[in-house]
Amino acid sequence: MIVTVAEPGLLRLPAPTVSQLLDDAPTSRFHRRAVIVSGVGFFTDAYDLFVISTVAVLVQGQWNLSTTQVSWVQGAAILGAFIGAMAFGRIADLAGRKRAYGLVAAIMIVGAVASAAAPGFWWLVASRFVLGVGIGGDYPVSAVLMSEYANRKDRGRLVGMVFSMQAVGLVVGPLIAMLLFGSGASHELTWRLLLGLGAVPAAAVLYLRAKMPESPRYQAQVHGTHDQAVTELADYSGGVITTTAVRSERTARLRLGDMVTNRNLLRLVVATAGSWFLFDYAYYGNTLSLPAILKTVDATASITVKLALTLALFVGFAVPGYLLAVARMDRIGHRRLQLIGFSVMAAAFLALAVIGPLTSILGLFIAVFGLSYFFIEFGPNTTTFVIPSEVFPTRLRTTGHGIAAGIGKLGAFVGVFAVPRLQTAIGLRGMMGVAAGAAAVGLLLTRILPEAGNRTLDEVSHHGHGKRDRRAIPTTEVARTPERVVV
Repeated sequence: MIVTVAEPGLLRLPAPTVSQLLDDAPTSRFHRRAVIVSGVGFFTDAYDLFVISTVAVLVQGQWNLSTTQVSWVQGAAILGAFIGAMAFGRIADLAGRKRAYGLVAAIMIVGAVASAAAPGFWWLVASRFVLGVGIGGDYPVSAVLMSEYANRKDRGRLVGMVFSMQAVGLVVGPLIAMLLFGSGASHELTWRLLLGLGAVPAAAVLYLRAKMPESPRYQAQVHGTHDQAVTELADYSGGVITTTAVRSERTARLRLGDMVTNRNLLRLVVATAGSWFLFDYAYYGNTLSLPAILKTVDATASITVKLALTLALFVGFAVPGYLLAVARMDRIGHRRLQLIGFSVMAAAFLALAVIGPLTSILGLFIAVFGLSYFFIEFGPNTTTFVIPSEVFPTRLRTTGHGIAAGIGKLGAFVGVFAVPRLQTAIGLRGMMGVAAGAAAVGLLLTRILPEAGNRTLDEVSHHGHGKRDRRAIPTTEVARTPERVVV
């Protein structure tokens, strides 16, 4: 540790850790840079995942696909995301966040280009699966890297800003499709352009992430390279964070098996992954089936009208929900916001299930379904992404987030296949009843989670459920170093 000189008689506190420097740093330009780097990647994820609902309608007509084949076109990327999140979540804990970051961006570029060039059904499904592996890998790395750069006070807002780029992806896809339809482009050219354009932001991600240093917390707590972490952090922050000395904060060793054998870790896995699975089942199932749902409510609506209604739902309900979640999450509490969102989702879906006119009159359906969309974003769609980036210890943080995101995407995959079949078997109202049940169980699982708002990452991951007991998760072991010497 560097010795500092001070006036005689002054009491000097011990040197801070790298994590303490980050926890106490004011929200500054370097935080916004990290949001942009992570956010561009997540915009790409959202665009690629949700544009397929429009593409599937066009491809179905061109290739005469069955309902099952359409489900595979829509679900291949989601299935790939399940595998990618699990695999790259673990890779990012073992090899580093930055290395995983670049690799998933490259995979997304390959998948997008190959999808646009697909000559037939199986090529498209395989290409979308590859794309999904990259998308899934981006989930834990984007969330955790931003969480580990963030300060304690604004962490939810900063990670939420990354996730809110999903709103832009949701809007841009239908908007580009409408522009292409308006320009007179053929259906084949339209869907190929929609898929190929996903490679453009992915290429920007690859460039931006090459300039971003490794997570300072990961460097300090896992590798013990404290001086390097501080040097790179001082440079990246433009001098906002700087110090002459830091204390060691190497973390206790944790293995993958601890996710099962440690009681607190296992409960966190069940709560984060289970609530994300149930949420994604309802959200992706309903969103990717939205053209078919709108057709049930109004059989006369054209594809352009359905695109316009989809865009109206996103702009009028989803986007405000994202914005309010980012603005208020840290004040409301991350766990509490998820509880609120699941509660309103369950109530809205239940109303659609039991009140007949709500699914037969288009205006009423849009109002109630739109309300659910608002609280989806101002609730679990944002928080299921944020909370797993906070509650797991550093050595298992992307692993834990990857498991939660992967299981979540498995729920989305189930929803893509189940929702159209449920709509056929038990009708739109019955399908909404199932979605209400999923939201209610998600509400119960959320109650297991600790509150992470306005607490440091080490506090949240160490206490598990906010309790100091012998079952607490072992995390940081701050070395006992002497205080700065007063001369």
